[in-house]
Amino acid sequence: MPEQNILPNYFEFYEISIQFHPDLNVVKTKFYALSKKFHPDFYANESDDRQQEVLNLSTHNNKAYQVLSNAKKRLKYVLELKGIVETDEGYQLPQSFLMEMMDVNEALMDLEFEPDAEKLAKVKEDVNGIEQQLDDELNKLTKQFDENPDESESLLGSIKDIFYRQKYIHRIRERLPKV
Repeated sequence: MPEQNILPNYFEFYEISIQFHPDLNVVKTKFYALSKKFHPDFYANESDDRQQEVLNLSTHNNKAYQVLSNAKKRLKYVLELKGIVETDEGYQLPQSFLMEMMDVNEALMDLEFEPDAEKLAKVKEDVNGIEQQLDDELNKLTKQFDENPDESESLLGSIKDIFYRQKYIHRIRERLPKV
């Protein structure tokens, strides 16, 4: 199996089911409880091996919290955990989306050579609209998945597609002139 076996399961560590929208209060409560439990100061008189083990658990807890409390990191993590997204994967976006983005990219190139506040405002508006549409669709699909994860494995392909579209939009947003 790819990646799936390599990734630590932070959901399991926090004793919650794999989901895109976990209760963040539960995540925070688990984080604080485990932070207290695995605080290195409480193990100062233990063996070096035990101290290292506790330090590793404390580090694991910090990483789990960073991922599970951040929506974007959590999205990528769940897709990786499910074996749907792989690191440095060469995902092919749909041609229709790429054609739509070609217009945006051409407008950005034009703006580099001929700045135009009106045209820039239009491009930003278009990008915001695309981004909002993707966010809405992603939110709908991930909530549907969370409601019934056993029956929702088929949604993961669509969620993956939106994940990669959002990454593309993010790169476009970085190219937008800051005016």
